Amino acid sequence: MPQPNSPEYGADQGGAAENTPNGGFSRRSLAAQAMGRIDPVTRAVVAPLHVSTTFIRDPDNAYSSGFAYARPDNATVREAESVIAMLEEAAAGALLFGSGMAAATAVFTALEPGDHVVAPKVMYWALKRWLREEAPRRTLTVEFVDADDLDALRAAMRPGRTKLVWIETPGNPLWTITDIAQAADIAHAAGARLAVDSTAASPIHTRPLSLGADIVMHSATKILNGHSDVVAGVLAGAKPDAFWARIGAIRAGGGAILGPFEAYLLMRSLRTLPLRAAAQAASALDLAQRLRGHAFVRSVLYPGLPEDPGHAVAARQMQGGFGYMLSIRVAGGEAAAIATAAGVRLWKRATSLGGVESLIEHRASVEGPGTPCPPDLLRLSTGIEDPADLFADLDAALWSAHGGAGNEPA
Repeated sequence: MPQPNSPEYGADQGGAAENTPNGGFSRRSLAAQAMGRIDPVTRAVVAPLHVSTTFIRDPDNAYSSGFAYARPDNATVREAESVIAMLEEAAAGALLFGSGMAAATAVFTALEPGDHVVAPKVMYWALKRWLREEAPRRTLTVEFVDADDLDALRAAMRPGRTKLVWIETPGNPLWTITDIAQAADIAHAAGARLAVDSTAASPIHTRPLSLGADIVMHSATKILNGHSDVVAGVLAGAKPDAFWARIGAIRAGGGAILGPFEAYLLMRSLRTLPLRAAAQAASALDLAQRLRGHAFVRSVLYPGLPEDPGHAVAARQMQGGFGYMLSIRVAGGEAAAIATAAGVRLWKRATSLGGVESLIEHRASVEGPGTPCPPDLLRLSTGIEDPADLFADLDAALWSAHGGAGNEPA
């Protein structure tokens, strides 16, 4: 694919790009133009959608185009992967999967039987359930720890046996923060790799690979796509080693690649990711500040607040904001929390996160027995609506859930 410092790119931009990596342009500029590729046939500024499942052989029986069949590879998927790899500064590149779960489980599947894995107690519930129920069937030993406690993380290491440390920061749905650089040092000292689920941060606010992580995972369904119309997952790697190659082979052999139409939609969304992520993080902080003193909010969980236990680490490893996710614990317990979620009008009462529409969810109901989520907690995914409207809607729902008319001052 033509890069932004190629002659083709420079000519179409009105001059040659600087002879530096990525032409010396910012990640925001590169994302806006999807790496600046110009279609060589039509000169279109938007890359075409490639839907063919099979490709013509050359007379000598080779595939000079680089494509033979669609299960292991696709040109449109490569386009989106290149943008994500650029955003994550991933030397090994990126691999798109059909879902976040497919991406995450590919990492664990690439391990050897008997390997020891360390994972956080606070993490995406579906993956935690998979680690509890399915990983042992693959003879993996999984140990769950408070990953934001570095002493606990260090104590869980079994040098020679621990092969993967998986962390999620901010951790869904309590938004705990783990020090990525310190976690990388701990993992590497034990001979393990560090993988980071950075879904709630996005590469706009955190780049785990630059902090020492080996692999970063995103549920691309969330803010990377951001329009609630694509299910996808992605891995980005720090270096193209044998383990990374094994993950790629697992994707190819298992047919877990993302479809071309979904990749096309994702690439469209990646062009606006820096703007959306900045706006959503700003709104999340605004809401957190407004809600922290609300009469019917016991506490606000958001690493952007100075009093949050993870704020100092978050301020060190996140740039330009603290993400778009926060949670509130509602006074009056579970019944009041559920009533509040039922009383909103602008917020959408639905699962998932990261979309341009703001979502509210009672997570304990979703996760069920064994969840670390308190029953009075509501998870909030902040979209791009007017934050004043979002607060007013939630404020009215809180007052209504507590027997008020919804127009009292908060």
